[in-house]
Amino acid sequence: MKMHLDEKIWLILSFGMIMGMMLFTGYQTFVLGMGPPSHMETIDPQQVDETAPFNEPGITQVGEDEYEVIMTLELFSFNPGDIEIPAGSTVHFTMTSKDVTHGFQVTGTNLNAMVMPGHIQKISQTFNEPGEYLVLCNEYCGVGHQHMSTTITVN
Repeated sequence: MKMHLDEKIWLILSFGMIMGMMLFTGYQTFVLGMGPPSHMETIDPQQVDETAPFNEPGITQVGEDEYEVIMTLELFSFNPGDIEIPAGSTVHFTMTSKDVTHGFQVTGTNLNAMVMPGHIQKISQTFNEPGEYLVLCNEYCGVGHQHMSTTITVN
């Protein structure tokens, strides 16, 4: 089988592009640490209310301008509901779901997480700008999904 010169060039270019993308993705994952989390913590979704720290959801100050929010998501609600923090604070969210897969999206930020039953999701954000941030569930979780929201008030 004899290949035309144009075919050889396109094969070499396309193979080179594929290899370049694979190298770029590997660089992002291993050098920049942008890969998915590999040490996922799990929890029994039937025992969330009896398992620390989710047996006492709430907001705790863990350092100067640093807060931890222990949160459970269930049946169209976030627990704790409304969150209030001072401007310039870093907030570490530790979340789990009691029933189905929920989303956790804070509008106006790049904070977005999928919260699944049986898994513990940890995510952090620094809130420098005062204001009211809307928190939405962006994963369809049932008939009342459109009502699942809360606010983060930054003073």
